[in-house]
This record gives sequence, C-alpha cells and structure tokens, in this order.
Amino acid sequence: PGYLDCKVFGSRGGLAVCGFFWVQHFMLKGKRVIVTGASTGIGEQMAYHLARMGAHVLVTARTEAKLQKVCTKHTCTGQSYVTLCPANGPQSCPAEPPMLFKTWTHTHRGLDMLILNHIGNSYFNYFDGDVGHVQKLLKINFLSYVAMTVSALPRLKDSGGSIVVVSSMAGKAGFPFTAPYSATKFALDGFFSSLRQELIIQKVDVSITLCILGFIDTAASDVVLVSPAPKEECALEIIKGGALRQREIYYKYAATKIPLLIRDWAPELLDYLIRRSYNVENLKKN
Repeated sequence: PGYLDCKVFGSRGGLAVCGFFWVQHFMLKGKRVIVTGASTGIGEQMAYHLARMGAHVLVTARTEAKLQKVCTKHTCTGQSYVTLCPANGPQSCPAEPPMLFKTWTHTHRGLDMLILNHIGNSYFNYFDGDVGHVQKLLKINFLSYVAMTVSALPRLKDSGGSIVVVSSMAGKAGFPFTAPYSATKFALDGFFSSLRQELIIQKVDVSITLCILGFIDTAASDVVLVSPAPKEECALEIIKGGALRQREIYYKYAATKIPLLIRDWAPELLDYLIRRSYNVENLKKN
C-alpha cells in the first residue's frame, strides 16, 4: 500500500509525504534504537514517537528519575522500553558506552539506530574565559559522541544501521553568547562528516545523518527574538531523516538552510542578521 501511495504523487512534496507515512507506520516497527539525552526536550519527544512507531527503545540520560517518568508515560504502554543510567551517565563518561551496548545487544541481539542527542549544561552569555568549562563541554557534547559511536559501530555494521547526530545551526555558523557550545557542535560536524566519507570508501553500510536545528522551544528566552519551533515536530523530523538515511536534515528548513546559503555568499550580512536576532539589553538584565 505504501508503494502505491507513492505513485499517486508526482512531485517532490508528494514523495516527502509518502516517505513520512512510510517511516511512521512501517519502517521503524521492531527496530532497535538507542536515544541519548532522552529525559527531557527533543530526546523525550523522540522516545514517545519511536514508541508509537513500534520500535524497541533504550533511553539514556544522567537523571534516572526523569527517565522513569518518560518510560511510564501512557504513550509508551506496551512498547519495549529499557532504562539504563550509570552513575555519571554514559554520555558524560566515555568509559561507559561499551557496557551499555553489551547490555542492550545481549537482550535485543543487535542495534539498528543510534541517536546521539545529549548535551552538557552551558551558559548563554559573553564568553567568560573559562577554558575548563570548554573542556568539560567538549567531553560531554563531542568526545562521548565519538566514544559511543566507536562502541556502536560493530553492531550497526551487522545490521546496516544508522547514526543520527543532533547538532545545531551553532555548528555551522558563528552565533554570539554560545562560544563553548558552538565549538562542540562544529567538532561534531567535522568528525562525523569525515567518518561518513571513510565508511563510504570502505563500503560499510552505516549511514550518518547530521541534524541542523534552529531555535527550538526547549527553553524560554527573552533574548532571542526568533519564534521557537515545536520540539514535537522537530523530534519527528529527526527520526524521519535517520530512517530515510539522509545526509543532513534542516529544521525548520527555511530558517536554517537559507541563512547557510547567505553565509556562503555574504558572510558579513549573515553575521549582521544574526546579531539583529538578539535583544542584548535583556541579556544584560539576566
């Protein structure tokens, strides 16, 4: 039925709708998925969507109590949910991932998709010169992504699976007040874009999807003048992009793709437009 529906549409938009339908109803049913940073925000919403799609999901985060709430939500009833939360969280300690994957694959005999979504806490203000904070954030936002990928790759190679990396516009262009965070997102782009090339050269059937997100309604802010996009829709777009093995996804598309096109042709104009999107007076009050 999904294939017949696709043939009805003659446009790119129609194919996109068909692909969305296929992902929601068929593609992820029974798939084994790990979502990091799943106790709140976009990660939490991805867990709910995946549960509704019939996937077998492992959710991780540093706060076990919040994870328990995610797993007992009515949307997860009847689905295969596993909660694993080591003392420091697998995302904050690169030594933990091997045990996480060993436990998961022992129960579910493999892995189809790894969604790397967790982030460390950082400030939203002028860079204060704290190098130690940058190092800590790199460990959580970047090095742990690398460590988890290394541990997951043998299982993903067996299944022909996917790696989904949740990044940001701050990893593609310079945004003020987020220097430590932005550095980690640029690092993700460099590492996973290079790794994708190596996997293709080696003919390894593991896809890597980099997710470039704009301003999402995961936290209130009176400094950013841009209207935030809904985290529920964002989570669904990330899942769809990973399932369809897309190279990159942009959400929302116009708000992220168009600025990057401007960056390539008129970088100083983009810098100006970015600065105009902040109310600096409110930043000073905070």
